[in-house]
Formats: sequence, structure tokens, C-alpha cells
Amino acid sequence: MKVEFKLFAILTVFYIVMGFIYMLWTGGSEPVGAVGLFLTAGMCAMIGGYVYVTARKLDPRPDDDPEGEIHEIEGEYGFFSPHSWWPLFLGASCAIVFLGAAVGWWLVILGFPLVVLSTLGWTFEYFRGENAI
Repeated sequence: MKVEFKLFAILTVFYIVMGFIYMLWTGGSEPVGAVGLFLTAGMCAMIGGYVYVTARKLDPRPDDDPEGEIHEIEGEYGFFSPHSWWPLFLGASCAIVFLGAAVGWWLVILGFPLVVLSTLGWTFEYFRGENAI
């Protein structure tokens, strides 16, 4: 995870520098952009800190080794459903909720139960019916 930590450390420094450049460029008359850049730097720092702390607790990965080979990280990545329709329903119901934030809150209220139903359906897809594990 050394690569990920370095990436977020570089991004943190980049956003801090860009925040100061933005403040100088606008003369401080438009503070929203600088605040956004500094908050982005803070979020990158939090993610980088989490990755750093997590990396200290885990064994080194093969991709952290400069002499590592591709075959060292092969293996099973997990189970992925080959025929699930639930991601489509979840995406459509999230689109309804996000559209409701722009159009009207009544659409958010109608779409939120669909999001909950789709999430539950996708989560428990293999716990019942013919696909039960």
C-alpha cells in the first residue's frame, strides 16, 4: 500500500499548493474555491493516513515489492454474480433520487424506498430462492 499512500500524500500537497495559488490569483475575493481545495486536501490526507495506518498492520503485498512478479498476486478475487439484475434496479432508483434533488423533493421521497428495496435485494440475492448458497 506504499504506492497508494504516496499518491494521496502527493495529492494532499498538490491541493494545498493549488489552494494558495487560487487565493493569490483571486485576491481573496472568492473564498469558496480555496475552501474547496483545502477541504479536498484534508480529505486526501485522511485517506492517505488511513492507508498508511492500515499498511502498517498488514503484511507487505507482492505489488509493493519492486522485484515482484505478476504471478505472485494471482488468485481468486471474490465472487461476482454473473446474472444479477439488482445493480440495474439500484442504479435506476438512485437516478430517481438524484433527479429528485434537482426537480423536487417529492421525487426523492418516492425514490428512496426503491433504493432501500434494491439494496436489500442485491445484498440478499443469494440467501433465498433457487440461488441460495
